[in-house]
Amino acid sequence: MLQKRACYSGLLRQYDPMTETDLPNIASDTSAEPSGAANQQRARAYNERLVLSLVRRHGGLSKAAIAKRSGLSAQAVSVIIKSLEKDKLLVRGEPVRGKVGQPSIPLSLNPDGVYLIGLKIGRRSAHVVLLDFVGCELASLQTHYDYPTPKTVLMFSKRAIKKIKASLTKQQQRRIAGVGVSTPFELWNWAEKIQAPAQEMLVWKAFDFKKEFSSFCDFPVFIENDATAACAAELVFGHGGELADFIYFFIGTFIGGGIVLNHAVFRGRSGNAAAVGSMPVVDSNGVATQLIDHASVLALEERLVAADLDATSLYQSPNDWSDLGKNLDEWINNTSKHLALAIASSCAVIDFTAVILDGAIPTDVRAQLLDATKQQLIKLNPKGIRMPDIYEGQVGAGARAIGGACQPLIARYLLDQNVLFGEPR
Repeated sequence: MLQKRACYSGLLRQYDPMTETDLPNIASDTSAEPSGAANQQRARAYNERLVLSLVRRHGGLSKAAIAKRSGLSAQAVSVIIKSLEKDKLLVRGEPVRGKVGQPSIPLSLNPDGVYLIGLKIGRRSAHVVLLDFVGCELASLQTHYDYPTPKTVLMFSKRAIKKIKASLTKQQQRRIAGVGVSTPFELWNWAEKIQAPAQEMLVWKAFDFKKEFSSFCDFPVFIENDATAACAAELVFGHGGELADFIYFFIGTFIGGGIVLNHAVFRGRSGNAAAVGSMPVVDSNGVATQLIDHASVLALEERLVAADLDATSLYQSPNDWSDLGKNLDEWINNTSKHLALAIASSCAVIDFTAVILDGAIPTDVRAQLLDATKQQLIKLNPKGIRMPDIYEGQVGAGARAIGGACQPLIARYLLDQNVLFGEPR
């Protein structure tokens, strides 16, 4: 789990330069090859992704354990492991001796095999992270603003990525798999909500990330909805290790969500699956509203402003809201009621095993909100619906930036049906 790893803050660890000059890519595009060769290449890519995904999910695995879990032959596993070791993606651990037979050698992901950059574009801040192959956060840079503009975000991104690259050796830079951009869906439509000039926000509609980023970074760029990206981070580095399916809620300035089915993020036809903020709920007056109007940090901000209190601490001191008093208590109570309705509605459609609640909120507030939501679900008494287990997220406030970094990881190295079978990204 991400928060349990020994991670570095702000500085990158150095190691002996690798001899390779190119980052290995487990690709699935073989359209230029003859039919037979293309099929073999696809099978090899699938199997390599399968092995890497199993090792990531279960930790150190021996060749025998990999063969058993994957269904591949021992010979096939040996060939795949040899290739992944050559590419510096897997490393061998110390032999483990049993009572009989040869000792088994666990294989683990090589932290230095791949580097991943994630950029989160938020309504109040932007955040860039650098992760290694196992999800350890090696660098983190943030900036705050009243509202996001392409110019502001681009300047910050250019400065942050330049700083990250400068702290890596040339060999390490070649192992950057890409940058994943985690951004709200149709950001330009939220101008009124965040009190931003509509014309300035409208520039986002024609903004081409890949074109603009190509001027200062020479690796692939991946774009993902911010809440879906956060869900991917939970899948790869959090509860996804033990849960095959769940619905995910992330409370930021607004609330967003994601869906995991069969160990993969379900994005939907437009990439906006689990747009939970738009889910209809009923307010205390019996009026139909949306979840976003109640379960969001913006709703708490509006509550504080209405009480003539300073709301800047919500974003500038996101780890401590202890001085918010009854306004925070009232927000938790109101948010939990509407979250319970949203959870019950979601589980009436898909029989989820679990619900995961995370957000850019203090951990103690998240725990209080989770407990309150559980109590509200009991009060609902939703007959005919089997209530799921509810968990706190394990990635935390940085999930959207970390989820951005997950995009090149998923696209190039993990078993994901959206990649393998051609769902648009």
